[in-house]
Amino acid sequence: MATVKASGPVKLMTVLPALLFLVLLSALPLANLLALSFAKVSWVEGQAQWDWVGLSNYRALADDALFKAGILNTLILVIVATTLQVGIGLALALICSRLGRGAKVYRTLFLLPILIPGIIIGAIWKLMYNTQFGIINQALGLIGLGPVDWLGSSSLALGSVIAVDVWHWTPFSFLLLLAAVEALPRDVFEAAQIDGAGAWRTFRRITLPLLWPAIFTTFVFRAIIAFKVFDEVYLLTGGGPGTSTQVISFTIYQRFFVQDSAGYGAAMSVFVMFLVALVIGVAMTRQKARSQ
Repeated sequence: MATVKASGPVKLMTVLPALLFLVLLSALPLANLLALSFAKVSWVEGQAQWDWVGLSNYRALADDALFKAGILNTLILVIVATTLQVGIGLALALICSRLGRGAKVYRTLFLLPILIPGIIIGAIWKLMYNTQFGIINQALGLIGLGPVDWLGSSSLALGSVIAVDVWHWTPFSFLLLLAAVEALPRDVFEAAQIDGAGAWRTFRRITLPLLWPAIFTTFVFRAIIAFKVFDEVYLLTGGGPGTSTQVISFTIYQRFFVQDSAGYGAAMSVFVMFLVALVIGVAMTRQKARSQ
């Protein structure tokens, strides 16, 4: 049966609806956000009035202490939380791949946290962290340790938020890495076993190099999501105490909606998007150079 090849215009028409949909949902809002970042918005008789201010919003970022705290705390959260999530997810994936009986049960249990809505997670962990009746402090009391103010201490609050983020999103890393682990070629490991390679040497010389592309991709995906963390901070600490858990998404929310500084919030958003794109671009370039 002869096959009919589609011409260029026909191919273009098939993807045109999806392309227009993408432009409407992505390109136009981004263009509007970029234009808004060069303006100051005021409300006159219920109507938004844009006043052009040039680069003033961007120059103001350098003197914004809240913005600097948000960037620093976000970077700490992204690096620490993502590293732990990928590491724990990889360990769980390797363990589950070796389980025979009951493997499906364990996989289901490991995936439960990612299925719980963020608002419920915030409520659960806020109760668990409670100084007076939280289960964590009750457990510490059993071994003679006093109650700890996990969310009210400036030295512990960010770590407490990171712990919740790790618990919540480790299943995401586990799911991606489990698929990569199960796709590994078994003949390579059988050959290594015949050659007398131990478990650690096999992991370091064979498993880790083969899994590295999946590990890198998982790390990048999780880092992007972690950079947008908001609900956990909003529900647990509200950015406090002080600026100890102030993350950039929460800072943008405060500028946009609480302080009604739409233009300045837009400039902050554009800067953060540029920063994230730059970091991801550098990481992807280095990964491509390494794989060649």
